[in-house]
Amino acid sequence: MRELDYSRMGMRIRQVRKAKRWSQDELAKRCGISMSFLGHIERGTRIMSLETFVSICSVLDAGADEILWGVAHPSNAVLDMWNPSGSKADGKSNTDGYSMYVRIMKSVAEIMNEA
Repeated sequence: MRELDYSRMGMRIRQVRKAKRWSQDELAKRCGISMSFLGHIERGTRIMSLETFVSICSVLDAGADEILWGVAHPSNAVLDMWNPSGSKADGKSNTDGYSMYVRIMKSVAEIMNEA
């Protein structure tokens, strides 16, 4: 299992915050934490609680995988493309595409577990 890199997590939080054009103060207020503590989180010098992590992810509308590992979630359009029900909006079967997606994700998971 990989260890968490709090500096990288903090960097990702900062990147998402800046993409939203929010100040540290604005994000801190929305999350109910002090600006000073958020600064420490973004620098990776303090470890946040699970509750704070969930709050930050929720307020930033960012997935946990995105913040923890830098793995962005696909858009709904991509998810619709790989619909596990086997049907697309046009009624055509898409089970082959979904099977391929599952194989790719399993391969990625194996590679990440070896790292």
